[in-house]
Amino acid sequence: MADNRRRRSLFDFLLFSVFLGLACLCLSPIPATAQRRKLRFSVNGEFKILQVADMHFANGAKTQCQNVLPSQRAHCSDLNTTIFMSRVIAAEKPDLIVFTGDNIFGFDVKDALKSINAAFAPAIASKIPWVAILGNHDQESTFTRQQVMNHIVKLPNTLSQVNPPEAAHYIDGFGNYNLQIHGAADSKLQNKSVLNLYFLDSGDYSSVPYMEGYDWIKTSQQFWFDRTSKRLKREYNAKPNPQEGIAPGLAYFHIPLPEFLSFDSKNATKGVRQEGTSAASTNSGFFTTLIARGDVKSVFVGHDHVNDFCGELKGLNLCYGGGFGYHAYGKAGWERRARVVVVDLNKKRKGKWGAVKSIKTWKRLDDKHLSVIDSQVLWNNSANKLVVR
Repeated sequence: MADNRRRRSLFDFLLFSVFLGLACLCLSPIPATAQRRKLRFSVNGEFKILQVADMHFANGAKTQCQNVLPSQRAHCSDLNTTIFMSRVIAAEKPDLIVFTGDNIFGFDVKDALKSINAAFAPAIASKIPWVAILGNHDQESTFTRQQVMNHIVKLPNTLSQVNPPEAAHYIDGFGNYNLQIHGAADSKLQNKSVLNLYFLDSGDYSSVPYMEGYDWIKTSQQFWFDRTSKRLKREYNAKPNPQEGIAPGLAYFHIPLPEFLSFDSKNATKGVRQEGTSAASTNSGFFTTLIARGDVKSVFVGHDHVNDFCGELKGLNLCYGGGFGYHAYGKAGWERRARVVVVDLNKKRKGKWGAVKSIKTWKRLDDKHLSVIDSQVLWNNSANKLVVR
């Protein structure tokens, strides 16, 4: 009984925080500086990203959980997702929070605006920069995909974009953009992007006749990615402080590439496969595009909730985030989880921070201790030369 009272108190506190945050959102303008702040590595030479995949948020306390243990059913709702997010943000203190789609579960949502606001409320309350992309369920309520992204980009502390200004006239989807992570303050690379993040809209369902199933990353998006990657390389190599090669990158989108089918629980580097890969029925070639450019070292997706593995194929890591939300399907007794990525800089002889040295990842489980599992190094600059193209 005491445990239930503590949970109810926490629920009440979170609900009040959500209400207060939304009230501030309605009453206060969003400063442009908050929307477009410059991201950089910390004084300890680290940049940490928290991936939240498949929240499937619906109507808060009225929304029942899916696939939980019998002992959890009576008191489990969307608020468990909210509590988990608040806990993991407090534990990890990330520099950026990335939501990789199916943020709300449109079919069950009564008010899209309220559900979107509530889903992102813990991130907003943390005042940590955050971004979001869309999955295949976000638009299934009263908002279109464009309307969902139009609302997201107006929320406090987000760096999300509807589409890049230079490509808005030709690019498919809503939510394709790039973030540059600059070097540590007071280092020679403080004004250069030493880590590049790519976010893409992988769509929802195929609109091509006779090609049923899920959508895919289109040619226009790949063209934008290729041009952006090349531009960032030129900037990285340019004076002042010209660097060799190209800065490493990470890519985030919702629907996995067909190449995720290459792995199971035995040949993945870490993690498990517990369901099939629900990729598009056609291969759009984005994996080949990524390999050809050579800067992206890891791809992170959601969509298949009870897969959480990473596998390496041709030097590119393909990683699932693992299901986060309680209204999403899952597996009873298999804890909801979040993926953390930490990028570390190389420390030079005089104690100054240089370019990226390594990319690591692990997962946090929503258990009593927020257990950390499956720590691994995804990429190490001392063992891999960046490809110059």
